[in-house]
Amino acid sequence: MKAFLSGILIRIGFTKLLVIFAIWNLIVFFLYGIDKLKAKKGAWRISEKALLLCAFFLGGVGAFAGMKVFRHKTQHTSFNILVPIFAILTVAALCYLYTLI
Repeated sequence: MKAFLSGILIRIGFTKLLVIFAIWNLIVFFLYGIDKLKAKKGAWRISEKALLLCAFFLGGVGAFAGMKVFRHKTQHTSFNILVPIFAILTVAALCYLYTLI
């Protein structure tokens, strides 16, 4: 598995991988903002499951920032526990990938 990941890193490059992570986390950040806006307007909402899944799939930093900036889902225990864990896992995954270079 380690050889597979380092092969991908060699082909893609760590800088490009960081850009991909940044774009994904920006998308997740804006999903939290969009959901907050829709909550204020009483419109169709993004499900909690979808928001948590986006955070889990390496979007934890964007989700955590979105929770704090938009003050969204801050009263939900599941979000207060899981999103910071997912943010730490996202950073840990990036650190691990960096060690493979």
